Amino acid sequence: MELEDIKALLELLKDTDVTEIQVEKEGSKVKIRRGRFYTSVEFPAEAPGAPPQIKHEEAEKDRLITITAPLVGTFYRAPTPEAPSFVEIGSFVKKGQVLCIVEAMKLMNEIESEIEGQVVKVLVENGQPVEYGEPLFLIEPAVQQ
Repeated sequence: MELEDIKALLELLKDTDVTEIQVEKEGSKVKIRRGRFYTSVEFPAEAPGAPPQIKHEEAEKDRLITITAPLVGTFYRAPTPEAPSFVEIGSFVKKGQVLCIVEAMKLMNEIESEIEGQVVKVLVENGQPVEYGEPLFLIEPAVQQ
């Protein structure tokens, strides 16, 4: 694969959310990864008739924030098998606090809370594979005074 081919591939991918691509051509192999991993926060839909992102009771849907997986990988609730979980149901979390780890290709990606609030539900089992955008936690936002 020529340098021009690689440059063209990088140019095509620069404005995308693609986190990894592997190309094989004429016996050469190139793998490109992007380092942007963000925790996303989904707010309940405000538009009338809009389908909810995740099915829950109406009351929950209106007040809870869903923290989703920012990448494909394996979900871990603790930093090591022997360590306690980062958070439990009922834990109060601060913005930037680590909620879990998603392992992708031997890299441990800490997933942080984007809001302050109380963990209401953990939606994934420890060690379970997760997909991009899959709901991980439900958090009830702290009341701002």
